[in-house]
Amino acid sequence: MWDYSEKVKDHFFHPRNAKIVEGANAVGDVGSIVCGDALRLMLKINPATEVIEDAGFQTFGCGSAIASSSALTEMIKGMKLEDALKITNKDIADYLDGLPPEKMHCSVMGREALDAAAANYRGESYESAHADSPLVCKCFGVDEAHIVRAVRENHLTSVQDVTNYTKAGGACGSCHEKIEEIIERTLREMANDEAAAAEKDRNGAETEKAAGATGRELSPAEKIKAEADAEIRALEEQMRRVREEAQAKIARAQEEARLRDEQLRAEKEEILRKAAQDSETADEGPINEEVPFYAEVVRVVNDMKTALAQDGGSVELKKVTSEKVYVELSGSCVGCMMTDMTLSWIQQQIMEAVGQYVQVINTAAPAQLFPE
Repeated sequence: MWDYSEKVKDHFFHPRNAKIVEGANAVGDVGSIVCGDALRLMLKINPATEVIEDAGFQTFGCGSAIASSSALTEMIKGMKLEDALKITNKDIADYLDGLPPEKMHCSVMGREALDAAAANYRGESYESAHADSPLVCKCFGVDEAHIVRAVRENHLTSVQDVTNYTKAGGACGSCHEKIEEIIERTLREMANDEAAAAEKDRNGAETEKAAGATGRELSPAEKIKAEADAEIRALEEQMRRVREEAQAKIARAQEEARLRDEQLRAEKEEILRKAAQDSETADEGPINEEVPFYAEVVRVVNDMKTALAQDGGSVELKKVTSEKVYVELSGSCVGCMMTDMTLSWIQQQIMEAVGQYVQVINTAAPAQLFPE
């Protein structure tokens, strides 16, 4: 259950200006009933002074939507339109002593309704102002411009934040990756803007300092040089940030590649393990000592082990069935072109000893299916 302030409850149970404004000359419609929230804001603006003389609203939505609309109309009545348009969704939420994070989109909707009403008053189309902005969230009809504005005004840093403030990404989730890209790009642009503003302030201070040091106003040539030096420093700072971002991306890509390699290696090992298990359980009938020629196989493998040891190799008997003999080659017998020949040699010796066809299988062989 969300925790609503007493002011939110008051504006919900006793909404102000929930009415149709007679003589309204500015109407803003935002949201959609299909998406769950819709708001119509009606204003009566004095054409001579552009003072908002009356305001009313009709809304379809939750308690927070009603309270936000009610608060907005109370805030803007008596204000000049120019001043009213400076109100942010945070101002609306603060007026209500706060809104739950999941309901911040209601205050955003109120602010957007005010923008739409102002556009209507000036004979402009609010929709056309966003026509060039690509649609990001199809479920709630939220375009990129709305998301960028919410990120900038509220310093949002996560997809969940954007969902709380715009509803974008709150349904199927297919737009989450795009929202993350917009957040990252917008925050980077904000950081660049702040750095440029700080650099401009520093340059101005240095110019004033230089002028003060000489006791005179800088000449045109000195001003041009100072401005050029400032631009160079700003470009160097921008290049430094770009370089750091590129290095960070490279580091992330390398880490992702390492994790993928580890995952692939784990998957290979799991495949080999299952293959070994399957091979061990595939044969039916007696195994090892229960096989009539088991002793002969043991003798041959021990003889082979002695012979292979002279060349740095070895063979271990793993399992014997009525049709197959499982061995594990190691040392110099593994990973070379002679592996198959060694297996054939062992198989021939066993077949001669037991007097029937027996297949010899190297349990380490599947590893060759996945060369590094």
